[in-house]
Amino acid sequence: MEQELAMLRNWPPALSLEDHIAREAVKNGSTIDPVEAADVVLAMKMIRLADNEPAIRTAWLMACDQVEKEMCEIIARRLRLPVQHIDTRMHAAAASAVLRVISENVGANLLEGVDPAQFADTAAHIASAVRRATGGAVGDPVPG
Repeated sequence: MEQELAMLRNWPPALSLEDHIAREAVKNGSTIDPVEAADVVLAMKMIRLADNEPAIRTAWLMACDQVEKEMCEIIARRLRLPVQHIDTRMHAAAASAVLRVISENVGANLLEGVDPAQFADTAAHIASAVRRATGGAVGDPVPG
């Protein structure tokens, strides 16, 4: 989730979410540091354990709550609304839920041996899901 948040913090107003994600993918390339890859696998395993372990689920949901708070700041800037505005908070809750559900789904499938190539379009799927979950309020470029 931290990678997605880092990418969203740097989302230029003039770009759509899809364009920003595509640009970031090109900028970061397809190389993955082996230590980072190991961390991702461990994180997926922990998230998967959260399905049956209440203490781990609590920690996971607390991390997701932090993501939602950061999403409030990101969305507030884009929509030019106060962080505590009800629309900001609802859109942040929806967008962070999208990140949580997709992360859980991708992680579970990868740990079950699904071919990683099936998730090549996950970034585009995230952008589309955020747009749908927020009723289209989040995802478009914003005028300067």
